[in-house]
Amino acid sequence: MFTFKKKYFLLTVILFIIEVLIALFVRDRFIRPYGGDFLVVILIYCFLRTFINQSPLRIAIFTLIFSFAVEIAQYFKIVEILGLKGNRLAEIVIGTGYSNHDLVAYTLGVLVCYFFDRSAEK
Repeated sequence: MFTFKKKYFLLTVILFIIEVLIALFVRDRFIRPYGGDFLVVILIYCFLRTFINQSPLRIAIFTLIFSFAVEIAQYFKIVEILGLKGNRLAEIVIGTGYSNHDLVAYTLGVLVCYFFDRSAEK
C-alpha cells in the first residue's frame, strides 16, 4: 500500500514551489485563480502517488473528491467557522471563496493527471 516514488516526489516539490510563487507574486485574473487551482490538484495527485501505491484511477477519484470537498467547505465559510478569518496562511491554503469555475479547474487538472499517468504506464 505504501511506497516512495522519487519521480512523483520531485514533481510534488516543483509544483509546490510554483504554487507558492503564484500565491506570492501573481496578481492577474487568469493564472492565479484558474492556473493555481488547476495545478493544485496536480500537486495533490503527485503527492499521493509519491507515497500511496494505488491505481491512477483511485488516486484521481480521491483527489477530485478531496478538492470538491474543500471547495464546498469554502461555500460554507469554513475558514470563519474554524475561527481562522484573518489568518493569511489559512485563507490561502483553504481558500475563502466558492466558485463553480474552481470545480472545472479541479476536474481538468485531475483528468490531465489521470490520462498522463495512464499513458505513462503503457
